[in-house]
Amino acid sequence: MAITNPPPHVYTTTGLDRAVARRRDSAWLAARRHDPTSLVVALADLKILVADQPAGPDPFPLDAAALGGAVPEPAIFLGLWNERAVFALDLGSEEPGLPLRAVELRALAPVLSAAEAGLLAYARALVHWHRMQRFCGRCGGTLELRDAGHAKRCPACAVEFFPRTDPAVIVLVTAGDRCVLGRAARFPPGMYSTLAGFVEPGESLEAAVRREVEEEVGLEVEALVYRSSQPWPFPQSLMLGFRARARFAPLRVDAEELEDARWFERAELADEARRPVRLPGADSIARFLIEEWLFEPDP
Repeated sequence: MAITNPPPHVYTTTGLDRAVARRRDSAWLAARRHDPTSLVVALADLKILVADQPAGPDPFPLDAAALGGAVPEPAIFLGLWNERAVFALDLGSEEPGLPLRAVELRALAPVLSAAEAGLLAYARALVHWHRMQRFCGRCGGTLELRDAGHAKRCPACAVEFFPRTDPAVIVLVTAGDRCVLGRAARFPPGMYSTLAGFVEPGESLEAAVRREVEEEVGLEVEALVYRSSQPWPFPQSLMLGFRARARFAPLRVDAEELEDARWFERAELADEARRPVRLPGADSIARFLIEEWLFEPDP
């Protein structure tokens, strides 16, 4: 059976030349902003604007020509897509008019190519950072754009700021033919997923896995194996996926973190007709970690 969302996972940037050397080339960037073939990923309230056409969503509903002949200066240069410059433009809370509509990225993912989903995730993450990092954390001054939107600098105290990514570990804990899945209050009805948590300062990834599992379900894990990673732009995480083994034992569930956590048998999860819970979304690394274990050959 095919595994859902194998590496490179959905939302990983592929097929885009980030053209880092061009970020400080002001003349080149000015020309690209006025180039009618330049492409624009537009967002409103962090939702992606798509063309409202029966053929489906278009990751580039706007271009320089549609914006009055030039891409606005605040737009972030993302890179080159098939040798055409592409920018991310934040429209704030402005409601798009027909024929455009604003759609959540996760709702679009099933109908996008991997490259398109990765590009839109990249745009969403950078726009979110711009919204959150408006002022200097040292003196409170208003920040100025640098590097075509990939950095900011405080004109008052010269501190520089760069886009933020929060590392988080995510782990499938197993004991023979059983695995642990937990449920948080924010999850959709009936959904259970792998355990996860953010890495704390001064903590290794392995230490973070051990701490999170012990805190959430009271198990000690061993034989940690790194599997893969996934950019998760909701809003700004990098999910670092692991497998780990533990002894089968009653779980001690942290009620502040989880509504519930249980041991599940491989056979009941592998059989959709018998599956007692809903698995994580098909766009998640959690789904990959579960299915990789479910459908691997018997040892």
